[in-house]
Amino acid sequence: MLGTVTPASAEKQSDAARTNQGDIPHGTITSGVFDDSTLFPGTTREYRVYVPAQHDALEPANLMVFMDGLNYAKEQGNFRVPSVLDNLIHQGEIPVTVAVFVNPGVIPATKPNAAGRSNRSFEYDSMSDRYSRFLVNEFLPVALDGIRVSDQARDRAVCGISSGGICAFTTAWEMPDQFSNVLSHIGSFTNIRGGWAYPGLIRKTKDNPKPIKVYLQEGKDDLNNLHGNWPLANQDMSAALRFAGYQSKLVMTEGGHTSKYGGAELASAITWLWDDDAPVDEIENNETKPAWQPHPDAVENTTIAHGTVVAMPTWESQIFNNTVRDWWVYVPAQYDETQPTALMVFQDGKRMSDIKGRWRIPTVFDNLIAKGEMPPTIAVFIDPGHDKNKPRAKNKSSNRGYEYDSLGDRYTRFLLEEILPEVEGKYNISKDPKMRAIGGSSSGAICAFTAAWQRPDVFSKVYSSVGSFTHLRGGNVYPALVRKTEPKPIRVYMADTSGDVDNAFGSWPWANQRMASSLQYMGYDVRFDWAEGYAHNADYGSSRFPDAMKWLWRNETVEPTIDTRDDLKGDMTLLNLLIPGESWEVVADELGFADAPCADTEGNFYFSDMRAPAIYRVSASDGLREKIAAEAVSGLEFGPDGTLYGCQGAKKRVISIEPSTGEINVVAENVTPNDLAVTDDGFVLITETKAKHVTRIDPRTGETTVVDSGITRPNGIVLSPDGGTLAVSDHGGEYTWTMRVGAGASLDSKMPTMTMRLPIDPKGEFAFNEPPPYITASRGDGSAVDAAGRYYVTSAVGVQIFDPTGRLCGVLPAPNPSKPLTSCVLAGSGHGYLYITNGNVVYRRKLKI
Repeated sequence: MLGTVTPASAEKQSDAARTNQGDIPHGTITSGVFDDSTLFPGTTREYRVYVPAQHDALEPANLMVFMDGLNYAKEQGNFRVPSVLDNLIHQGEIPVTVAVFVNPGVIPATKPNAAGRSNRSFEYDSMSDRYSRFLVNEFLPVALDGIRVSDQARDRAVCGISSGGICAFTTAWEMPDQFSNVLSHIGSFTNIRGGWAYPGLIRKTKDNPKPIKVYLQEGKDDLNNLHGNWPLANQDMSAALRFAGYQSKLVMTEGGHTSKYGGAELASAITWLWDDDAPVDEIENNETKPAWQPHPDAVENTTIAHGTVVAMPTWESQIFNNTVRDWWVYVPAQYDETQPTALMVFQDGKRMSDIKGRWRIPTVFDNLIAKGEMPPTIAVFIDPGHDKNKPRAKNKSSNRGYEYDSLGDRYTRFLLEEILPEVEGKYNISKDPKMRAIGGSSSGAICAFTAAWQRPDVFSKVYSSVGSFTHLRGGNVYPALVRKTEPKPIRVYMADTSGDVDNAFGSWPWANQRMASSLQYMGYDVRFDWAEGYAHNADYGSSRFPDAMKWLWRNETVEPTIDTRDDLKGDMTLLNLLIPGESWEVVADELGFADAPCADTEGNFYFSDMRAPAIYRVSASDGLREKIAAEAVSGLEFGPDGTLYGCQGAKKRVISIEPSTGEINVVAENVTPNDLAVTDDGFVLITETKAKHVTRIDPRTGETTVVDSGITRPNGIVLSPDGGTLAVSDHGGEYTWTMRVGAGASLDSKMPTMTMRLPIDPKGEFAFNEPPPYITASRGDGSAVDAAGRYYVTSAVGVQIFDPTGRLCGVLPAPNPSKPLTSCVLAGSGHGYLYITNGNVVYRRKLKI
């Protein structure tokens, strides 16, 4: 069983351990500031070093490193680590241990009136070895100068809280030869910067676990916000560690996102870390075999009309080349060819359509349609494909996992381009997505969700039983994607049980709970039926299936329930940015190619039709559009003196435009500008994409200076509201980069702080137990910033929105994803509208800035 700690017992056990005992030896604490990092350039951070009184200069001591260190070292805080170590070392409960308390980096502003910027999330939440290399190669040699500590990983530990907790784990995960012990308090194993992926990664190491020992403390009322559900994430982590054979312990305490309860049991946690014989958590098996009975609505009713199940000719697919499959169509007795009929598609068709099996869907549909509890519905039952040149093994289809578990649009295209046209050629099927549903069990369930996720304009209802939202082929990303994507108009029913499977690819119970939690947080119309016991089979799902159909097909419009109370200060969830009922509206259409959106101080909107060529102004007050110049530009921006600058890469120049007359003046030549930003001291910064440069222009003299180089294809460029930070998107890479801006538009402190969501390669190989085949070029393009400091970056997957520290807030898909999404700006009344250039159309939508 996993450990639990009550507030009373924890407080009683820990008071003495955290109290400064006057009659025992006390360690010494020294302070310092570290400001010489090349991995985190420009950062400065405070630190403390605790050396116990028992430390012998000739004997290497154990080492513990604490992230958010000053919080752990605080004398009157919840942790009071120096006192805890004094007491435990004196009592002989742990070895002599040196502690290093290090704070996250801060990038101080060097420009007047600009604010410093925290680097905590980039350092702590990132999934890479950058921070571990910083500790081992840069920081610890300085902090521990003259202090002898062990170089054996088993004698070294890392500890942190929240983002510091996942940072501690990442440090040991990346460098287990340096740190073997991890203590995480309310760790952020969520989607701040990809930490959701750890359970899947851990399970893959079962045959060769890393030599690390992990203690997790988590509050049962911890956060559920835009980044994830902390209690579920930590329990998913624990399940993965147990499955893969790691020494681990999870203690679920009272409380939420606070250090109170972690501090209360800190002494026992540290003792456990250094105890080679400490008890560890074991794998739990909750599987049961309760008696099964069909739902009353799954029993044949001889007094009603029955539909027919038509066996269709074996289908040979073009999209899934060389595969064949069987499929069937159920036609209800009430089908009227003059009326558009509802549609529901089921994967694993033979099993789902068997009237003597568990599901008995034709019988269920007969009964529910006869009672008016669902509309007359044509059901399509499709088996997965099988390589026609291979013999079947145990009657299994060889292509099932590839078709069902892969993300992307391939299976959806198979349905829409091959199967459904065949059905629509025979029957009158409604085109209304509200009259179309798709469902399945296990891998068939994630397949159903993927189809609706990809094409909510075709399927608006999803049925999922024991859904495989796990790491079979990257489906464990869905809970993270859901929380940071504009909600889609789909209704989702889910069922799972605590006895579902836990294997090398994930814990189905935790995966389904994380998925349901994400859908609920984002305001989806979702129902999640849960039971204890059972197994990875149809017993529970089929027993609830008729009720699920009644709920899924109910004729009710549901208003989203939004609860963002767990979003902390600084969290910028899409739910607080988007306005219900507000969507994209057309500003200008039938253009040649739209680009270069910008705004003036009054909110008037400007853009270029590059093929006209023309530059237009759209009034913020009445929406009237007027042409102000006959020029094509790829970037427009106003300077602090009101000068309008434009980029003309084809003519190798930057120009200024007088809006009232259309007069053009050359500002600089022999450059190839793509986009631009203007500093508040009047310098123009341009991206030169092919040259991989950011170039500074002094508009007074036309002098040009390369101030940054090395970004793969620098494209969009925008300044923070205070002008102290420059963000540059990379059309050919995975990041949007940030740099500190100094006087005279000097740049330094360059880091890839914004990780872009990448598009899936539709032609890529969806390998088993691997992430989807992502295209590493994000197509990061034009960028904008709002008054709250959010960054908006156009890209292949839509407008990606980041908070001021570089954490992804969410993605708004393009209105027309088939056309290039080139740039964006905040304009209109109060600069409260997001304008985008999307191919030959300009759109806008109102936001709550």
